[in-house]
Amino acid sequence: MIAALAVTFAAQAQPKGLGATLGYNMNISYQHTVHNSDFIETSLGTAGFESLDIYAGYNFMIAQPAWTSRGEWGFYAGPGLAMGTGFDDGYAFSLGFTAQVGLEYTFWFPLQLSLDLRPRFGFIVGADHVWFHESALYGFTPTLSIRYRF
Repeated sequence: MIAALAVTFAAQAQPKGLGATLGYNMNISYQHTVHNSDFIETSLGTAGFESLDIYAGYNFMIAQPAWTSRGEWGFYAGPGLAMGTGFDDGYAFSLGFTAQVGLEYTFWFPLQLSLDLRPRFGFIVGADHVWFHESALYGFTPTLSIRYRF
């Protein structure tokens, strides 16, 4: 029981972020710092208004250059998984692996901006066949994320 309480308090002490991702992907995004500056990111949203997707990934903070005297910069990258359902050509289910790479700036007040790429590689299962997720290239389009950090 003491260990459970310790984990709960430690999780509450870690920085978090809640916001939106804007670009070809329109998502509600949540970040939770887990180790040093590494973080888990989850999101729920659409891909080109053609599907409803959920994503979860682990991002490693690769570098945090001291380019400014206030705020923090960070380069990050990491793997993830995504799944969703399409609604433009009837029912379809997608499942894929993702890779994310990005640059973020956290202001000295509770605001974070990031620019990233998140391509997806996987398959779509339709009512009558299975095919490669060729629209995965949408992930190569840069997206801007705006988050409230707490």
